Amino acid sequence: MRAPRLLVVFVVAALAAIAACGDNSLGLPAARYNNVVDSVSLWALDGTPLTTPSAYSISGRVAVRTDQTTGFDFAFNITPSGEAVLLPTGALGLGKASGILLPAKPFDSITVAPTTGYQDSTAVAVDSGATAVLRSRPISSCVVGTVYLYAKLQVLRVDTVARRIDYNILVDQNCGYRGLEPGIPKR
Repeated sequence: MRAPRLLVVFVVAALAAIAACGDNSLGLPAARYNNVVDSVSLWALDGTPLTTPSAYSISGRVAVRTDQTTGFDFAFNITPSGEAVLLPTGALGLGKASGILLPAKPFDSITVAPTTGYQDSTAVAVDSGATAVLRSRPISSCVVGTVYLYAKLQVLRVDTVARRIDYNILVDQNCGYRGLEPGIPKR
């Protein structure tokens, strides 16, 4: 009789830890990573050399080449009609794991990432001045279970001649946190 009771207690505790991932007030471990704004450039998937990075990994906070890894959360391209687009993994046939949300707020006003509403299977059009909230692929290396990491992005410039996008991005690499302000996130 004791073994099932312990199992129930363990399962309830595990579910509580996973539920905490969306709420920073439910006992998450202390934040270890400082949120900082980085400036990044990506080159279009089409019409640029393979040696240029066309995608971004939220967990690594790094631009990556798509010919060397599939471990990224979104890619950049310019459509044949000249429209700049961000592509979540589902739009690239890599599974509906990551997501992109275009909020109606300026970059500095976005302080907490929403948990729903992300586009995960189609391209999202962007232009200079646009903001986006990004959700990573699920991360299972966190102490609290499988979670998403979140980021916010502000498009600084789209250069259709060079086929490049320049943007600022703030990534919260703390497992289970959704805070998108500079500094150590609050629980």
